[in-house]
Amino acid sequence: MEAAPFEQAAAIIDKWRNRQGNLIMILHEMQNAYGYIPADIARKLSRELHIPLARIYEVLTFYHYFKLSRPGKYKIAVCMGTACYLKGSPEILNEIRSILHINEGQTTDDGLFYLESVRCLGCCGLSPVMAVNATVYGNLKKHDVVDIISKYSKEA
Repeated sequence: MEAAPFEQAAAIIDKWRNRQGNLIMILHEMQNAYGYIPADIARKLSRELHIPLARIYEVLTFYHYFKLSRPGKYKIAVCMGTACYLKGSPEILNEIRSILHINEGQTTDDGLFYLESVRCLGCCGLSPVMAVNATVYGNLKKHDVVDIISKYSKEA
């Protein structure tokens, strides 16, 4: 990893170094800075704060918020809340999996798409819904998915 990201990580660590309960706060800032927690940064954090690397990964894997790999350019979130689930979100999710050949928590090989299922997107009246980055798509049918994904593939 190049020097600049290590400098950014060092600044975050220094900011929180002497505060109680600092690990979760540091990891949140690292996630916001990098979009995920790079392995080199986790090792640096372990060395700097004298925290076993296993403890850091214990926190990282416990909380759904943290990502261990670089997310894709386009983050696809499929709502699995009750309204969306009952109106077909499992079929939407399966269609996305089929088209992109990835599962939740994975990024496509080309780095374009990252897929996740979420508990609620807050658009129950439009169910089922999915979001691509900040754009929400509602009242979805299975056949809508390919057009939405194609739109982003073409933009890239």
